[in-house]
Amino acid sequence: MKRRTNPREFKIGEIAARTGSATSALRFYESNGLITSRRNESGYRIYRSDVVRRVSFIRTAQRVGLALEEIKDALASLPHGRTPTAKDWARLADSWRPSLDERIEVLTRLRDQLDSCIGCGCLSLDSCGIWNPDDTAAGLGTGARYLVSDERPAGGEPWAPAGPESAI
Repeated sequence: MKRRTNPREFKIGEIAARTGSATSALRFYESNGLITSRRNESGYRIYRSDVVRRVSFIRTAQRVGLALEEIKDALASLPHGRTPTAKDWARLADSWRPSLDERIEVLTRLRDQLDSCIGCGCLSLDSCGIWNPDDTAAGLGTGARYLVSDERPAGGEPWAPAGPESAI
């Protein structure tokens, strides 16, 4: 194996091996501005050592459900031209704390309420936690409002049928 001229630089295969990423994922991250490389005289991509940390961060952030645009914005807040310090990473972590806390809350609620949908097999509108008579949830916003939030329309339980005329 050929020795690197700079031990702080790596070829794409080395970054892939160190981060557990496919080389195609690294090229994708680079094409989306999440990481950068330079080309050596042979045309190979050469990455600085801080890319290992950045790719690990990207993969972890994706695993917890953060959008690529959120990850890109976070990485853009880190310094360019030098390896981020512990203080840089702490600042980024602090800025994400409210968003991550909210995601944890939503995921916990989803985990705790999802069985009311899956468990019933849609056989009982009297106990269904997501039944939406007269589309009342539309006034709360988009998406599965009853699963992702505690919001409920005023005036009672939205999933309790009003009577036989509301039955499907």
